[in-house]
Amino acid sequence: MSQQQPVFAAQIINYDLNLNAPVVARFALAFAVTVTKWHMRNSTRKALAQLPDSLLCDIGLTRDAAYTEARRPFWRA
Repeated sequence: MSQQQPVFAAQIINYDLNLNAPVVARFALAFAVTVTKWHMRNSTRKALAQLPDSLLCDIGLTRDAAYTEARRPFWRA
């Protein structure tokens, strides 16, 4: 099974909408991609905060490191 490569907003905009698409459509798609990224970061960080210490140890994180990551704002990568 091949591993999928990440798709970036710029690639979607250029591939699906081409450069002939209205500016508003390109902006709306870029906005939707950004909001989706923010939502995924927020969900992932909340889940990280809920992991037990044994699972954190398995992924190489301490409770303090997980707490620090979980407290980061969703807009920061």
